[in-house]
Amino acid sequence: MAAAAASSNPFPFPTRRPPDDTLFYAVYPLPLPTGLPPTALLASLQSLHLSLLSHLAPFLSSHLFHRDPFTLSLPADPASPCALCASPPVPHLHGALRFGDSLPDEWLAVSLLFALTRAFPNTVARAWDSDGDFLLIEAAFALPRWLDPDTAPNRVFIFRGELHILPPPLFPETPSLEAALHAVYDDSVDTRASDAVQAAIQRRIAGMPERAGENLHTARVTVPAPVAKVLKEEPCLVARAVEGFYDRDIDTMKHAARMSKFLKGPGGEGVEMVRTSVRMTRAMYAQLMQQSFQAPRGYPMPRREEGPDKWVEAELGMKIACGFEMMYQERRHEVEEGKGSTWEVYRKSLEATGCFEGLLPGSKEYKRVMEDAMQYYKTSSLFSRTREILSAPVHRIDEILAMPYSAEDFQGINLPPSDDDSWLCNGEDELNAELHERQKEIEEYEALKKHTKGQKQNVSSSSTSQPSEFNLGEITESMQDFVRKMSSFEGAEVPSNREEMESVDLDVNQFFKAMESVLGKASQEKAGNDTETDRKSSSSDMDFDDSDYENDSAEEAGDKDMDDSFMESYSDALNQELSNTSIKETFSRAPHHTNDEGPSNAADNDGEMAPVDVDLNLVESFLNSYSSQHGLPGPASNLLGLMGVKVPPPDGKKL
Repeated sequence: MAAAAASSNPFPFPTRRPPDDTLFYAVYPLPLPTGLPPTALLASLQSLHLSLLSHLAPFLSSHLFHRDPFTLSLPADPASPCALCASPPVPHLHGALRFGDSLPDEWLAVSLLFALTRAFPNTVARAWDSDGDFLLIEAAFALPRWLDPDTAPNRVFIFRGELHILPPPLFPETPSLEAALHAVYDDSVDTRASDAVQAAIQRRIAGMPERAGENLHTARVTVPAPVAKVLKEEPCLVARAVEGFYDRDIDTMKHAARMSKFLKGPGGEGVEMVRTSVRMTRAMYAQLMQQSFQAPRGYPMPRREEGPDKWVEAELGMKIACGFEMMYQERRHEVEEGKGSTWEVYRKSLEATGCFEGLLPGSKEYKRVMEDAMQYYKTSSLFSRTREILSAPVHRIDEILAMPYSAEDFQGINLPPSDDDSWLCNGEDELNAELHERQKEIEEYEALKKHTKGQKQNVSSSSTSQPSEFNLGEITESMQDFVRKMSSFEGAEVPSNREEMESVDLDVNQFFKAMESVLGKASQEKAGNDTETDRKSSSSDMDFDDSDYENDSAEEAGDKDMDDSFMESYSDALNQELSNTSIKETFSRAPHHTNDEGPSNAADNDGEMAPVDVDLNLVESFLNSYSSQHGLPGPASNLLGLMGVKVPPPDGKKL
């Protein structure tokens, strides 16, 4: 393990696949061993590393992962920023696990992190994948509303077997990783996530890692003797064989057509076919069974008449054998192996981190440091043996096939029966159960939201004496606040806190007087400028220019009488024109008071239109729109809600 950690890229992913199917994780010792010299820091991390791997060894030694096994490693340089974790130089151990199509492997790794932090109380872990903090996705219906992908960085940790989330009051802005770890470790600060969040995560990892064996499948297969020998010595290599078969392309299939490694002996002679038992993950078994693949020419296959069981065993074994051939030949040609898996590479990494700085080669202190490093390398390599084999399968396969073996070694063995694979076609019940769980979560979330909303409504209703005391004038006041508010380049916004703002009152009479003065002055300007042919005149009686109004403000006071006369004439003419239409019936009007003093051509007209009550029409329009929504979301309720206006539920009648 330490050797693998020493390479520049301790987790060599195949270049053909992006790490979208990869889980990343890190474990931090607490309190952080900062300020230590390089040798002391390295020794501290090495001690923690061996302790954690020793704790997991009983499970990891017998479990089969779909792609990569769970393991931990030291960063190449603990005093430098970590490229894998994209984090500052904080002392830690880290790992990356490719789970491929086997999502249970991801949650199994999460359960191991929970188990580690429970067994080692002075450690904190965090886990993430291409979706970010995916633990929050699992507990989405129980999360506080402030928590989202933008606020989550450096806030979600696994500590002492529970999930911890750093709240905004503790860190209003995104905290640094070191500060966040100190806060989690501080018992005086409550960072534990709510019980609902804990329950959502525990439901997903319940029974793990003990229940992880349910994700495995055992099957009998008929394979060439070399393949059987490799599987007998290193059962974990079936993961690389299935990966080679599943990710095959035209180039790698050329190797399967020849089968020069696993279907021929050292001298080019043929090999015998033997029966053996293979254990794999359910995802591996499904990948093999659900793909049609014709056996290469010359590959011995039984006749279908010999029975379906024999055919299935031979076909499954043929796919595994072809996967081994494609994987072996492809990796051998790419010369991938040996990188970062030797003692020399590990020793050079120690020199790069300054472990031998100031020490003379051959001195007593130099030999002591070298012996400690060698002992750690040997010990950690025992725990990382599976990882080393999977990262360098060609070398190990060559070693195995160099051993003496024969087909007789696999005869007369009582093989366990194949597991029932009805789960391949009967996943409907499992899917329905999962959908039922999700639907139950949604219903609980909606019920809680409705209950919370009801409590807020009760508090709101208790703060007012009677529901009938709803103030309709609040609508006009809020709308006037909205209209008068200065907008920015981002658009119009409602007032953020209406209670803290001064009330804005619109004097309708003053508003109309201002409009009348502007309109009247515009008419006078038009009459006075008829002789000026070089100036544009407005084609509308309501068109005016602000700059003209400002320049001629001195004349406005003297022409006020003429303006009033024009506006009365203009208003009478407009009312006369509109009186013959139905538009007058669409507005609510204020009581009309006849003015006998001013000249008016329509003063005696019984059909003269009374002034429009702007506030009353605004309120009626809002309430009619709100009532037509029938309690559903709509523009009226949304706008009123944004302005802070609480409207009683509609009674079903049009207002």
